[in-house]
Amino acid sequence: MIDQQLLDYLEGFISAERKERFLNVLEERSKFITVAIEDVYQMHNTSAVIRSCEVFGLQQAHVIESRFGKRLDKNIAMGAQQWVDVQRHETTESCISLLREQGYRIVATTPHNDSCYLEDFKINEKTALFFGTEKEGLSEEVMGKADSFLKIPMVGFTESLNISVSAAIILQHLTVKMKSQQLPWRLSDEEKLEKRLDWTQKSIKSIDDILERYYRGI
Repeated sequence: MIDQQLLDYLEGFISAERKERFLNVLEERSKFITVAIEDVYQMHNTSAVIRSCEVFGLQQAHVIESRFGKRLDKNIAMGAQQWVDVQRHETTESCISLLREQGYRIVATTPHNDSCYLEDFKINEKTALFFGTEKEGLSEEVMGKADSFLKIPMVGFTESLNISVSAAIILQHLTVKMKSQQLPWRLSDEEKLEKRLDWTQKSIKSIDDILERYYRGI
């Protein structure tokens, strides 16, 4: 349970405009769609995908780092990692297992098989979109365990898009489609309160000192 008294106290240290901004953004936030980025070598591409998640209202993202280590660049993400919950995984298996436990359909994004075109894709259940490496695409493990496949229609000579571009196109399209339907895509009231507390704390420079004074005074 969120400590409402603590939240009320901390919100006194941020402007009314910032508090209102948090409330407005949270009304558009969703965990109905999430992304999983598998072993992307170029750090800026992972960071750019996280930025797209934030822009289009996705609250969670998953990063699989079994081959290349940490793949987030704060300069490219432009602070998006502060507002999106990024969960790191050492293996693809652990990521897929967790997402299935949470009720997500596993969707592999790939142009190289009989995938569903983006405009025909039905967003009617919780969906985890997997994006793979720039050259190799997704691993055989993802391809073998995916519930469905998705691709962007392309009519030129080039057979693929940069991962960050693909993610932006797909997320923009699917979030609009999701919100146009009667789906339970919004965060729960409890989840909104959790993020208000989290974001408020991240917005206060001297948060450790303020928290110490708060708990000392209880």
